[in-house]
Amino acid sequence: MKKFAMPRTGKRVSLGNVALLLVGSSLLAQLLGFWRTKLVNANFLAVGPHSTDSYFAAFTIPDFFFFTISAGALGVAFMPVLADHLARGDRKGMWKLVSSLLNLLMIVMAVVAVIIFVFAEPIMRDVVRVHTAQLHDSVVIMRFLCLNPLLFTVSGILTATQQALGRFFFYATAPLLYNGSIVAAALIFSTVGGHTGGPGHMGITGLGIGALIGAILQLVVVVVGTFGTGFRWTPHIMWHSKDFRQVLRNLPPRSVDQGMDQIESIVEIRFANRFPTGSISYYSNAFTLQLAPILLIGTAISTAVFPRLNSRLSHGRPDLFRRDFLRFLRLIIWVAMPVVVVSFFGRGYLAHLIFSKNSTAIAYLFGFLTIAILFRSIYAIVSRWFYAQKDTKTPLYVSIFTITLNIVLANVLTEPGGYGLSGLAIAQSIVAAVEISILGSIMVMRDRKLFDAEFWSGVFRTISVTGFSLVAGYITVGFIPLRADDRGFMTVGSKFIILTVIVMVTHLAISGLFGLEEARPIWGWLRRFTLRPIKVEY
Repeated sequence: MKKFAMPRTGKRVSLGNVALLLVGSSLLAQLLGFWRTKLVNANFLAVGPHSTDSYFAAFTIPDFFFFTISAGALGVAFMPVLADHLARGDRKGMWKLVSSLLNLLMIVMAVVAVIIFVFAEPIMRDVVRVHTAQLHDSVVIMRFLCLNPLLFTVSGILTATQQALGRFFFYATAPLLYNGSIVAAALIFSTVGGHTGGPGHMGITGLGIGALIGAILQLVVVVVGTFGTGFRWTPHIMWHSKDFRQVLRNLPPRSVDQGMDQIESIVEIRFANRFPTGSISYYSNAFTLQLAPILLIGTAISTAVFPRLNSRLSHGRPDLFRRDFLRFLRLIIWVAMPVVVVSFFGRGYLAHLIFSKNSTAIAYLFGFLTIAILFRSIYAIVSRWFYAQKDTKTPLYVSIFTITLNIVLANVLTEPGGYGLSGLAIAQSIVAAVEISILGSIMVMRDRKLFDAEFWSGVFRTISVTGFSLVAGYITVGFIPLRADDRGFMTVGSKFIILTVIVMVTHLAISGLFGLEEARPIWGWLRRFTLRPIKVEY
């Protein structure tokens, strides 16, 4: 694995180690996130006036403002410009740029916080359209969350800067505190098993306190990560700076793209309200199961490689940019394929672990979402192919089309006589495949040499290997099926672990036989580990 220089210290760090750190921390964060979701489901009711529907619905509007206004600038619209400053050795200008973006977005998000707090009730009633029984709780939770977009914005800008400098540790570990805080709130404010809702009988609304405290703790960790970088905040906005204006030009397309995704989520919540109480929780849980491997595979690997892609273009090496992109695209496909297999065959185990009381409905929904795991993971790095070239408009235009298609499909498929709540999941998977197809076609038109014969050979061999993994998964669940009386992690979790190990070992073994380069580092490590001589001192 190649290495890249740490801009601050000059030391060299393995990109593989960076990816391993991000994948490992993402895995830990997802496990903590699963535990968080499981505790929320276990400690609060899924139906009724104080159900978890209010908790899941309350996040839609704060998330919408954060992703629409800030998230686009935190990485793809911001980091390529930082890379240009580093390539020129202009540290002073870089810090002025960071301060300017911080100051501007902090002002904007402070206004957003006031809007969310003041207009929480009409927003939840008329925009999200939660059931009347959940309106009060969802309003209270959303008011606790009103500062989170501001806190996440500051954290995002600082972590994007740290990534550009080669620092990934604080970016990787900060989210753990956020999840951990909600876990604590779920235990403190539980309303089942004889509990009355914790201090002040807050019940489900106490989760809003946990989310707010978690966002504050996450920011504290990120701020600590800036120590030693030389960052100095200045209370100015450089409106006349060419680079700052470039970030502002790149921001709207990416922001609208992210905002469209959040509008899609709000619309899906409204569609879910067509069905009985609890449907929002069921779909949100299934979506959480789908999102976990996407973050673990696509987002973690793409985040690790994105600074290098930016650096290749900043130093005028499009050939190395193409080579690195294809290498990691193939890696994501190779890792995602067996994960899709495990997710599909293990959907019942996972749903039972995360929500044992209503696992059947969640497993059914998640089954339709598993196909989207592959395409959403691919999208994580494909989108960065455009962003590294400072093109935020093309993914936006494609997203506008695909999100519109998703809303239309979801509306049609969830109508009476259609597929019910499952129509939301079916639409997601169809649109994920369409989006990658369109972006891939555009990439080929721009770079005819991009997807060469070697790339397609590796992809087709990966698909062939996945056929063996499918057979292994099918046989395994036949021997260890999920039974109605299965309870607890030791029983259900052990079956899922067995399924995962068998599918992954099969995938790795057959990949080695097929000569896939993605498997070579693992086989090389295994050979060194098993054949290394042991010195025995007498």
